[in-house]
Amino acid sequence: MALNKKRDDDKQVYKAPRNLGKAETENPKWLLPTALTLLIIGPAWIVVYYISKGQWPAPIGDLNLLVGFAFMAASMVLLTRWK
Repeated sequence: MALNKKRDDDKQVYKAPRNLGKAETENPKWLLPTALTLLIIGPAWIVVYYISKGQWPAPIGDLNLLVGFAFMAASMVLLTRWK
């Protein structure tokens, strides 16, 4: 009897399906363009704020930094849903 020969009962082993209960779904068409747009708008908002010395894009002072980071955070939230 050879030691490295497979036994006949090894061929009968049940293997569960990989995606049991999960349907394969595609990304919504709007997800990636929206996430990338937000990812571009956020840093652009902050850069415009610094270049204009606080005059633009909105007259809210240092809260412009918060707005820029909020755009980037929203983009990251959307990118976590990307499959």
